[in-house]
Amino acid sequence: MTITAEERRARILEVVRDLGTVRVVDLAGRIGLSAVTVRRDVAALADAGLLHRSHGAVSLPDSGAFARPQGRDQVIGMLVPTVGSYFDEVITGARSAAAAVGARLVLGIAPYDSADDRAQVQRLLESAVDGLLLTPNWRPDGRVGDGDWLRELAVPAVLVERRAAPDSAAAELDSVGSDHRHGVLLALRHLASLGHRSVLLAARDDTWTAHRVRLGYAEGMRMLGLEPQPVVDIRRPGLDAEEVAAAIAGAVAGGVRAVLVHNDQDAIQLPPLLRAHGLKVPDDLALISYDDVFAALAAPPLTAVAPPKRAVGAAALELLLRRIGGGGSLPVHHLELLPSLKVRTSCGGTGTGTGG
Repeated sequence: MTITAEERRARILEVVRDLGTVRVVDLAGRIGLSAVTVRRDVAALADAGLLHRSHGAVSLPDSGAFARPQGRDQVIGMLVPTVGSYFDEVITGARSAAAAVGARLVLGIAPYDSADDRAQVQRLLESAVDGLLLTPNWRPDGRVGDGDWLRELAVPAVLVERRAAPDSAAAELDSVGSDHRHGVLLALRHLASLGHRSVLLAARDDTWTAHRVRLGYAEGMRMLGLEPQPVVDIRRPGLDAEEVAAAIAGAVAGGVRAVLVHNDQDAIQLPPLLRAHGLKVPDDLALISYDDVFAALAAPPLTAVAPPKRAVGAAALELLLRRIGGGGSLPVHHLELLPSLKVRTSCGGTGTGTGG
């Protein structure tokens, strides 16, 4: 089984901690990796200040501040609304970053609409965590309800894929997330470059990401001078996938030749349903999905906006460790990482017709 760079480096730190000063060639033999790979990993760890190199040997840094790698033996609690799909990758990013410095991740789940955030955080605190990564069940419109308790936490906390409103009690918490509005703009720019002058949005309205996607659509269409369309609300009560396809087919009859769909699970269902309306992706309709969790597995493979999910998890973990390590003098960080666009088959070459 192939191990990741993060796992290799975590193992290197573990061996050096146990043995003290050790030659790189002996370290490679101990771990069972090539000397070239270990030298590369050692160089990266040394650049990060986690190892000291001297005459072909490595050791932990001498300074008392680096007596052990930052994060060693620390426990980080992570609260998410679900596992699977999107948050699997966020968790993977945080877990890999924790493993690289010897920290351990403990997971708590407060399902969407459960109003169980505070109870789950309390359980994590009872596990003696040193810090918290939090994705609360906040309303899609950004209102956080009773967030006062977040200011009273006994350990540092970083919000993950959430940003508190400026007037809320949680506004001064660090946060790391994806810039979903920029992600939508990437999709709209790509469709515009193919000649489309009008783009339909079919989206959910029940999650934080969905709300940001809707905001990004309104802003992006205005910014690019495109013709907006009424949003097809995928989660409207009583509306099933066939009715969503029918609504999109109606827009195509009115001249629209491009659609952005949030999220992958909904987008993957659409091509076969659209064929029942005489529409083929991408010949008759360019389709872009949002999330890029399963989009590459669709038939045809879907062009998709890919939020940097793993990078968000890793960056949040690293920021939290800085706070735990005495970062009280750091300014509050509100970090937004930019998504990318994965261009595949479902967009076709050029837009056609009055809406293209």
